[in-house]
Amino acid sequence: MQYSSQAVAKPYFVAAIGLFIGQVLFGLIMGLQYVIGDFLFPAIPFNVARMVHTNLLIVWLLFGFMGSAYYMIPEETETELYSPKLAITMFWIFLVAGALTIVGYLAVPYAELARMTGNDLLETMGREFLEQPLVTKLGIVVVALAFLFNLTMTMLKGRKTSVGLVLMMGLWGLAVMFLFSFYNPSNLVMDKYFWWWVVHLWVEGVWELILGALLAFVLIKVTGVDREVIEKWLYVIITLTLVTGIIGTGHHYFWIGTPEYWQWWGSVFSALEPIPFFAMTVFAFNMVNRRRREHPNKAAVLWALGTGVMAFLGAGVWGFLHTLAPVNYYTHGTQITAAHGHMAFYGAYAMVVITLISYAMPILRGRAANSNKAQVVEMWSFWLMTIAMVFITLFLTAAGILQVWLQRMGTNPMPFMAAQEQVALFYWLREGTGVVFLIGLLMYVASFFIGGDEASQKAQKA
Repeated sequence: MQYSSQAVAKPYFVAAIGLFIGQVLFGLIMGLQYVIGDFLFPAIPFNVARMVHTNLLIVWLLFGFMGSAYYMIPEETETELYSPKLAITMFWIFLVAGALTIVGYLAVPYAELARMTGNDLLETMGREFLEQPLVTKLGIVVVALAFLFNLTMTMLKGRKTSVGLVLMMGLWGLAVMFLFSFYNPSNLVMDKYFWWWVVHLWVEGVWELILGALLAFVLIKVTGVDREVIEKWLYVIITLTLVTGIIGTGHHYFWIGTPEYWQWWGSVFSALEPIPFFAMTVFAFNMVNRRRREHPNKAAVLWALGTGVMAFLGAGVWGFLHTLAPVNYYTHGTQITAAHGHMAFYGAYAMVVITLISYAMPILRGRAANSNKAQVVEMWSFWLMTIAMVFITLFLTAAGILQVWLQRMGTNPMPFMAAQEQVALFYWLREGTGVVFLIGLLMYVASFFIGGDEASQKAQKA
């Protein structure tokens, strides 16, 4: 059964994909700046391009999570959303605030932006991924509280399911951990210690609960497997996630001045972090193999299976490659870190949001699935984006290994910039695969505008 209030998810999905395109464009600008140092200088310096690239990543994923939750919760609770008007109002506030922040990064020197936005009242700017001005951070808190109020009130008046509760736990955790972005102690060790409470406990903690809940929801819809079976898998995955992810925060504490016992705690529990991602992969394939029906939206099924595999490879395998303290001693802050980050974010979070959009958008437009022609284009976009991301990761890994050898392990270690010049070939290759990724993303957008064979659209709506 569909609920009219689920329609509020549509503008969130559209904004998410639009911002995703912007993120990729700025990624390509940065990629060129690695090999052509004055590209677009001084209009868009590298530090500004990087800020925009990483901030757009966070914002578009938040739009995706919010849209997904607004779509999911009415179905899970079997009741209409508490306040669709509040959801739409917060959408416009969040979109305008995000757009103005990006314009501020591009149009005003960062120090001047800090002065203009009251950073002297409460210093929160200048921290990686948390560069947003104070007013933007406060706006994010207001939007998040309104969003959580809306969903919590909906949950209270409707059915409670394990999938819905896990999603809400992840979303509340996301909001609570963001509050540490306002805590900026003058001691650098303390600053970095609590900075990871936002960055790590988001992506390797509460966001994984959101990932598990979204994936479980789609698999329930497209496979017809008993909810009880999927929920048991979900319990196992979130337990492993929280145990390994929370203590695994210690792998960020190796070299920032914290006690050396973190090298043991961080190494051991970080080594266990691939387990929940492996379980998620097995879970996805197991549920699809046990499906009771062939869902007409085959593209959404493909995205769901791809999420499990790529999350395991990016967050699990590539995370494990350099998470042990004796290895991290040499690899910390190199392109190996960038390789892990790109594939992990794409596999774990970008792909699960795209999975939900691929499943939900056709239904919001009055059909069970896009036409067969559209789904063929969408599946081509899946393979182009995913294969391109694999090669981006491989090229960055090769650059990182060579960087470690030339800069940190050779008999005559090179200076940083000299080492960067030696790995430029891999940066060019990364740029080429980035263009392929953008083509795949544009094909994904185009697939929603393709008509044609309507046979799949006549199937019963999931």
